[in-house]
Amino acid sequence: MTDLLSVSDLTIDISTRRGELRAIDGVSFGIGRGEVLGVVGESGAGKSMLGNAVIGLLPARARIAGGQVWLDGDRIDALPRADLQHLRGARIGMIFQDPQTSLNPLYRIGDQITQTIRTHRPMSQTEALDEARRLLTEVGISASSERLAAYPHQFSGGMRQRVVIALALAGNPELVIADEPTTALDVSVQAQIIKLLKRLCQERGVAVMLITHDMGVIAETADRVCVLYAGRVAEIGAVDDVLARPRHPYTQGLMAANPTLTGPLDDGLRQIPGSMPTIAARPKGCAFHPRCSEALALCRDRRPPLITAQKVECSCFLYHQDSQALKAT
Repeated sequence: MTDLLSVSDLTIDISTRRGELRAIDGVSFGIGRGEVLGVVGESGAGKSMLGNAVIGLLPARARIAGGQVWLDGDRIDALPRADLQHLRGARIGMIFQDPQTSLNPLYRIGDQITQTIRTHRPMSQTEALDEARRLLTEVGISASSERLAAYPHQFSGGMRQRVVIALALAGNPELVIADEPTTALDVSVQAQIIKLLKRLCQERGVAVMLITHDMGVIAETADRVCVLYAGRVAEIGAVDDVLARPRHPYTQGLMAANPTLTGPLDDGLRQIPGSMPTIAARPKGCAFHPRCSEALALCRDRRPPLITAQKVECSCFLYHQDSQALKAT
C-alpha cells in the first residue's frame, strides 16, 4: 500500500527557560488511503503533539527541529503559514477531543458548516447549504434541514461530535486526524462514533490518524497501531499482531492493564510501576527502562532502534539478533 501520509524521523523541540526540550524524538510512520492508524500511549507520550505537528498547529514555543512530513507526495512540514491554512480543512481535517469547545456557541450549526465548505470548495451559498444537509445526514443526524438552524447547546454530546466530524469532512479532505474523539462521550455513543469513523473511512477512502489512550477503541477501529512512549515509537504494526501478542514490555503493560471478560475475577488488573517521565526528566537510553522489569544493563545508556520482530517493529533490545549476548553485558 502506498502511504498517503508519510512521517519520517520527526523531531519536535519546545523552548523553555531550561533550554530546548525534546517532545517528539525521531518518530516515523505512514498511513495509506482508507486506513486507520491508531496512535496510543499514556498521557504525556506525545500523541496530540504528533497530530498537531502533522496539521501545522504546534504551540507557539514548539517547532519541528528535524524530519519530514509528506502528504500524497507533497512535503508539508516546511510550508508557509498561508499554505498551511489552506491545507487545513481542504486536504487535512481535524476532529478534536471536546466538541463543546470545537464549535462556536454564538453561531448556528448551518452557518459554521457552510462557512467551512465555502472556504475550501467553490460553491454558492445554496450549494453549500445542500452539501451541509448531506453531510449531517451522512454522519447520522436526522432532520438535517431543521438541525442546520440549531445552536451547539441544543445538541447532545454525541450529536455535537457528529457535527464536528461533518466539519472535518466539509472540505473533502484526504486525511482526518481524530484526537481522542470518543473520550468525552458515554460508552454507547462511543460505539456509534467508532462505527461512523470506520464507515466513512471505507466509503470515502480517507486516511485516519486516530489518537487515543483507549486500547479498546484501537481494537475496534484501527487497522494498524503505533504505540508511543515518551515521544518515541515503542512498537508499530498491524492491530491483530500487536494486540494479540505485544512484544514491547510497555505494550504488554498497557494490554495487561485492560479488564477482560474471561479469567478469574480475583486476579485484578496489573499496573505499570512508576509514571511517564516528563519532557525535562526523560532518562538516558531507553526511556522505559526505569519502569521495565526486563531491562538490560545497556538499556540505561543506549537507545534501542526499531527492530522487526515477527511482523511488527519494536524498539527493544530483547528482540535484537544478539539478544542473548546483550543480556550478558
